[in-house]
Formats: sequence, C-alpha cells, structure tokens
Amino acid sequence: MTTIYIRTLKRAEHTVFCVAEGQKTYYDVQFNKYVPFSSGQQVKRSLIDTLCSEIKQIPSPTTFLFDINKKNEMEEGEVYGTCDPTYADQLFGGWMKAGKGGKDRTLKRRSPLSISAMRALHPLLAGTAKENASFDRSERPNNRVVVRDLNNNELSDDDIVAYLEGKDRSLSRKWIKPANRATGLFVSDIAIDLRRLFSVSVNSFEPEMSDSTIEKLRSEGWIDSENVFGKCLVAPKPLREEWIKGLAKALIDWKITSNQARTFSLMDTLAISISDNANLIAGSIRAKLSEEDSDKANPIIDESLKGVNTFITLQAGGFIQTKGETYDALEKAEAHLIQLLSDFDYENQL
Repeated sequence: MTTIYIRTLKRAEHTVFCVAEGQKTYYDVQFNKYVPFSSGQQVKRSLIDTLCSEIKQIPSPTTFLFDINKKNEMEEGEVYGTCDPTYADQLFGGWMKAGKGGKDRTLKRRSPLSISAMRALHPLLAGTAKENASFDRSERPNNRVVVRDLNNNELSDDDIVAYLEGKDRSLSRKWIKPANRATGLFVSDIAIDLRRLFSVSVNSFEPEMSDSTIEKLRSEGWIDSENVFGKCLVAPKPLREEWIKGLAKALIDWKITSNQARTFSLMDTLAISISDNANLIAGSIRAKLSEEDSDKANPIIDESLKGVNTFITLQAGGFIQTKGETYDALEKAEAHLIQLLSDFDYENQL
C-alpha cells in the first residue's frame, strides 16, 4: 500500500465557508441549482492549522517581497516559504520558491497530501439560503452621529434635524446586504502519498531544497535513502512517530471556521472512511436518487464494503439510516490511521 484515501462526511448548519464575496457556490448543470462548497485550499489550511496546534509548532514564516519601480511606487513581488521540511506545514503542505529574473534555481516540493474541495454529498442534499442582517444600535442613547456636507464639514445637530425633516431615516441602524448561508451534508476526500510523506528529494536536476538545507537535515539525523522518485532524505523515526500522531489527529478533526461569529457551525463529522482503494471509498459514503421522487436523494453510508474501514458517529443516525454508529468512532478512526501511517517502511522503499 502506497496511498491512503480518506473520505469525510460533515454536516453544516446555516454557516459560511468563505465571506470574502459571500458563500462560494458552483452551478450544477444536471440538477439546475447552485451548490455551496469550500475550496481544497481552505480545507488544506484548516488541516495544517490543526496539525501545527496539535504538535505545538509555530507554522513556518513566509517571505513577502516588494519592488520599488521607477515611479517610486511599491509593486507586489514574489511570495515564498522556507522550503525547509523541519517545519511540519512545509513537509506536508509542500512549497515553491521561484526567484525573480531566473538566476536562482526554482525549488518545488509537491505536497504528499492531495485534498479535494469540501462539496455537497449530492446537489440535492445541500443548498444555500439568503439571510438579511443589520447593524442596529438604535437602543443606545449615547451614540454619536456625524453628518458631513459636500465640503466634508460636520453639520450641527440642528442642521441634521432640519435635513431629516420629512425623511424616514434612522441614523443608528445600518442595513447589511443579504448574504448566502450554507446548509447540508458535505464530503471531502484526501489522498496521502506515503512514498513522499516523510521523504524529500535530493535530485539536483529538479531540486526541492537548497544544498545548505540538505546538509542541515543530515546533521539533524535525516536518513539518506531512495524511492521510486530517486535519492531522498527521510525524516528520523522519533520525528515521524511524533508527527504521525499530529497528522492523524488533524486528518480526523479538521474543520472549516468562518470569520463571522454569528454564523458559527460545529460542522460535526458524521462518518469517515479509510481505504487504499479509491474506487471503493467513493462508494462507502454516497447518495442515491429516490425511486419515488427524482428530486430527492438519500444519503448512504455503506458499512460492509470489503477493504474499507468506515467509522460512524452517534449524530449520523439523525440524518442517515445506519446501524454501526459509536460514541468513540473518531477515536477509532484516528487509531486506525496512526497504525496505517506507522506500518509503512519509509526508510526502505526499494
């Protein structure tokens, strides 16, 4: 086994996955509706944040470059990470450093974690609803109201009262543009490439690290080895054991957090499937159109697929017909994942 696949089923209630431009959606042409989703990048960041918190490591610093042009204006330059796998977010998240002008070699490491968007289990099992909102402080007697004229001069209280004559307008209440809220059952898939999980290539033709970083890793006990991608350095066993626990915890417990306090949702996990077979895991948590009503879909958790370990939480029974839900389902999933990650022979792949 060289790849582990994980499918996670979550439930979201009246929440927002991204508020930069309201709730993100895509259009499903078959079922003729807009469906909410959270991007794979957002899922990845949520997972990495959970990982760093679990292993108590501050994420790696990011370098932001800016250039002053001939007009003495600041322009956006490159952005790159440390390209140092002693940071867990770099080792598992990957990196790319491409210098300006093409004078320095580009350093690039593809993440061993392939992460899908968190999207609806089925287009008919998730949707959005608009919510009106307001910023209302009209009950407070100590508000300060400032009204400015065309010359940016403040009007006096008497001038404001005169201006409002014949107008029905509150000065202590603002209406906020209606925004979408997401609700439903959502699924996300993650593939873990065990061959590259703790291995970093030392190929000088397609470099992942600088020579100085390679020497630093060797001095810290990283092991020279080789896999199907060529010569590499493998993280020492004590570090692997520590980070496997943190990674397993993050893979099980990650959640999307909105930056709006009023739209918080637990986004609780209903079920997790783990397998080395991508085709089977896709069928372990799925949906099926109703035979009686083509506008209705029924969620299904298949508990009997050979080659797939499925773990079902107690709350899943409120939304899906299941028999195998347990109070410690996520703990069992985490333990199973730790075992799978620990069993792989990272140092002797060939």
